[in-house]
Amino acid sequence: MTDPLRHQGQSGDVGHKEARASRTPTPSIAVIGLGAMGMGTARALLDAGFAVTGCDINPKALREFAAAGGKTAASPAEAARDASVILLIVVNADQVESVLFGEAGVLNASDSDTPSGRLGPKPVILQNATVPPAYAEALAGRMPDGVEILDAPISGGALKARAGELSVMASGTANAFDRAQSVLDTMAATVHNLGNRCGPGSSMKLVNQLLAGVHISAAAEAMALGLRMGIDARTIYNVITASAGNSWMFENRMAHVLDGDYTPRSAIEIFVKDLGIVTQTGRDLRFPVPLSAAAQQQFTAAAAAGLGREDDAAVIKVFERLAGIQLPSAANDSNASSGASH
Repeated sequence: MTDPLRHQGQSGDVGHKEARASRTPTPSIAVIGLGAMGMGTARALLDAGFAVTGCDINPKALREFAAAGGKTAASPAEAARDASVILLIVVNADQVESVLFGEAGVLNASDSDTPSGRLGPKPVILQNATVPPAYAEALAGRMPDGVEILDAPISGGALKARAGELSVMASGTANAFDRAQSVLDTMAATVHNLGNRCGPGSSMKLVNQLLAGVHISAAAEAMALGLRMGIDARTIYNVITASAGNSWMFENRMAHVLDGDYTPRSAIEIFVKDLGIVTQTGRDLRFPVPLSAAAQQQFTAAAAAGLGREDDAAVIKVFERLAGIQLPSAANDSNASSGASH
């Protein structure tokens, strides 16, 4: 039996690269949301020869995508016209709801909007945001006849998005997978097929976000404690990354701290939201998530201190303020305290 958690094109293997090369690109794609992950994915699809229309509320993002050779649209409905595959790379369930069902939403694209505009024939929608599993599951029943949807949260960060090397945790019908396959092959190094209905994809992403949030919070606490005890930050980093206590998140995020670089690759507010979904899901299931709750409080404290739009490694600045530790390039903190955004 095929392992349902593995896609035949795994990261770095020959089969995956051959699959990318042999499939005919989908004629037209809409990418709704041109943030760090959305921009990278949209440009990776452009590089692969797809016709891509991008949509975002940020005019700067639209200009950047146009300069890269993509088409742009002023609304999700406009972007979705004639698209065969529609990617929703937005922040949360509220944005998904607006993008799909709002006045200018994807599912309101019609012939009457422009002389040539129409919702593409039976498009497949990839719901790539981190949302509550129950919300993702309910979306499938709200699709018009002929419109398919994959519950397909993504992970990997901006650099892997740009390289087309994301991890996609997807669930939905076999037909939806088939119709989105060329796009999935291009945007991802690994596609995990988690079943034939919406919901399991978002459930799996929630498990990932639980671990990611707890690991970042723990890494920041460990680094801060070492600093408070008088150990040099670089020494802490070098010893831990060569020891059993290391984690990918420690190695990656504490490098940001060493550089004093809190440019948001993934912002504090993302983990306030995602760990909030984890803790709410735990309450709904009567399942205790004590580590998630503690980590959420750390990220919430950082957001309350004005750090919400900084990189999630900035959660360590809570300790800077509470315990008086000195962070590398700590002058960077003056930007956060003034409420500057990125």
